Amino acid sequence: MASISFSPRTVEDIFKDYSARRTGLVRALTYDVDDFYSLCDPEKENLCLYGHPNESWEVTLPAEEVPSELPEPALGINFARDGMKRRDWLSLVAVHSDCWLLSVAFYLGARLNCNERKRLFSMINDLPTLFEVASGRKAVKDKPSMDSGSKSRNSSKRSLDGSIRISNPKIIDESYGEDEDEHGDTLCGSCGGNYNADEFWIGCDICERWFHGKCVRITPAKADNIKQYKCPSCSTKKGRP
Repeated sequence: MASISFSPRTVEDIFKDYSARRTGLVRALTYDVDDFYSLCDPEKENLCLYGHPNESWEVTLPAEEVPSELPEPALGINFARDGMKRRDWLSLVAVHSDCWLLSVAFYLGARLNCNERKRLFSMINDLPTLFEVASGRKAVKDKPSMDSGSKSRNSSKRSLDGSIRISNPKIIDESYGEDEDEHGDTLCGSCGGNYNADEFWIGCDICERWFHGKCVRITPAKADNIKQYKCPSCSTKKGRP
């Protein structure tokens, strides 16, 4: 069932909750999609896809209590899985998940005033929808390829036209200001947010995904001392038996 670790009251708190749940759902529909697909067995009972405030996702039965603590996501997403093309089914789940994320955010924001609701929706609207991510409108994997070993120390970034641009991480904001449109389809591997030249980014030397430095807790100064950067996901996989 949908969980809530605290009671968000401010616009920032509610947006933080929204972003964390969205991050979990982005992972379910992209990087963990094979696991997600296999869990949605049509032979099982009505299943729901949940995103949690700790950025994890879960496929499970809906809440039993009525009314539930929070709005519930779409019921029975597993039943249509084998009757549709995989991509179409994932897009359908993404649409319903977008609706659920919004319903949770505005449920938590029921006591916000008009201007606060506008600000909350504006912050939400700055992020690509799950449907855009799952359907390929904002292609998560359409990102610049990288030269192995150069991303953290020199912040080498290959643009979409294949040319290599190198800058020190500390001045990456200045270096890419004019190229923001060129990298507009590059999304953060953690939160799914769009490339922004005003923010520090770091690329994983293993999976070649890009991340906001703040999403993976890496600062430009820390990046200077990293010879080979591994994102949290690749670090976890490496440690598995």
